[in-house]
Amino acid sequence: MSKDQYTKEDEINDAIKNSDLGENNEETQENKEVEAKEEPTVEELIQVEKDKYLRLFAEFENYKKRTSKERIELFKTAGQEVMTVLLPILDDFERALTHIEDDKEAEELRKGVLLIYQKMVKTLEQKGLTKIEVKSGDDFDAEVHQAITQIPAPSDDLKGKIIDCVENGYKLGDKIIRHPKVVVGQA
Repeated sequence: MSKDQYTKEDEINDAIKNSDLGENNEETQENKEVEAKEEPTVEELIQVEKDKYLRLFAEFENYKKRTSKERIELFKTAGQEVMTVLLPILDDFERALTHIEDDKEAEELRKGVLLIYQKMVKTLEQKGLTKIEVKSGDDFDAEVHQAITQIPAPSDDLKGKIIDCVENGYKLGDKIIRHPKVVVGQA
C-alpha cells in the first residue's frame, strides 16, 4: 500500500509541478511580450530625462527668486522694530528743541541738543527712515494720515483738510511705520 500511496503522491506532485511550470511558462511569455511592448525607445528616455531636468531647473530658479525676494524684504524691514522704538526719542528731541528756543540763556544747550538731534536724524535717514511731510491745508487721506480729532474749520477752504499736525509720521522705505496724527477741519 505504501508503494501505491507513494506513487499516487508522486503523480500528484508531478502534476502540480507540470501545471505550475506550464503557468509559469505562460506568465513568462506574457511578461516578455508586455516588457517588449512597454520598453521605451532611447529618444523617449532622453525626452523624459530632459523634461525632468527642465522641471527641476525651473523649480530651482523659482526657489532662488523667492528666497532672494524674501531676503530683500527681511533686510528692508529688519530695522522696523528698532526704528519704531526710536521714534518717541526723536519726538522728545523735537519737543526739547522747541522749548529750548524759548529760553535765551540756554544757547549752548540748544546747540548741543540740536547737534545730537541732527546726527540722529541723519543716521536714521541713512537707514531708510523718511519723515512724512504734512502741512496745514493739505487734503486729508485716511490711507496716510490718522485723524485724532475734528474741529470746526476756521475757514471754508479748510473744511475736510488738515489744520494741524500733532505728531509726525515716518516711512521706512515705502512702508509707513507711523502715520502722522492730524487735526481735521469739520465740513
